[in-house]
Amino acid sequence: MTTALTIVSLLPEILGTNGDAANARVLAQRSRWAGIDARVVDVRSVDDLPGRVDAVVIGSGSDSDLVGARDILATMTDHLRRWTTEGVPVLAVGTGWELLSWGIELADGPVIEGLGIVAGRALPMATRATDDILVATKYGRLVGFENHARSYVGAEASPLGRVESGTGNGGGLEGLVMGNLVGTHLHGPVLARNPSLADHLLRSALSRLGLDYAPGARTTAVDQIARAARNLIAVRLGFVAE
Repeated sequence: MTTALTIVSLLPEILGTNGDAANARVLAQRSRWAGIDARVVDVRSVDDLPGRVDAVVIGSGSDSDLVGARDILATMTDHLRRWTTEGVPVLAVGTGWELLSWGIELADGPVIEGLGIVAGRALPMATRATDDILVATKYGRLVGFENHARSYVGAEASPLGRVESGTGNGGGLEGLVMGNLVGTHLHGPVLARNPSLADHLLRSALSRLGLDYAPGARTTAVDQIARAARNLIAVRLGFVAE
């Protein structure tokens, strides 16, 4: 192991609901299994940012923490813009994704201004979405648990995929892909349940360093467990196992 990936987890205590902060550890472990060392850097303020960032994970938090999380992330806006422009893989889940948007409209009326990194905004839904979700994507079928009270409208980027079962953004689509930035409602954590998406992010990170990514032998058993878990959910929802 000569090259080490630096994976940043932004505000892991505030934005770590539903295991989302663990997505950073999934990336790091799969990188190590591929023979490439990796470290996770927990960032709680702009002063914690390392000199080099190879991938970024932003998880989801409660609505009561939205303003506080937004204010901290706002101090990193220039960094976030540079990372997305330079093609650094960014995974943003739930409210972490919403905070990167134009803004979040709450059910009781207030609007929380977002960072404006990605187009679109989050709007209240009549009914909260709390169930397993299946999404057809170019990375294969993705599964996760969605737990959100807002839809997402106005995205100018491509969706992550088409909803087979569940709610997603609303209108039959789920998530957002802008370059190497992926926004999604899928919890779980999403990368543990869906190794194909994790491997896509790792390939993107390593290609920026001039390196190829090939999953290590240790991933085989883990991926089989993840596949079995996805199939259990799919069959429960009336779909054929893959």
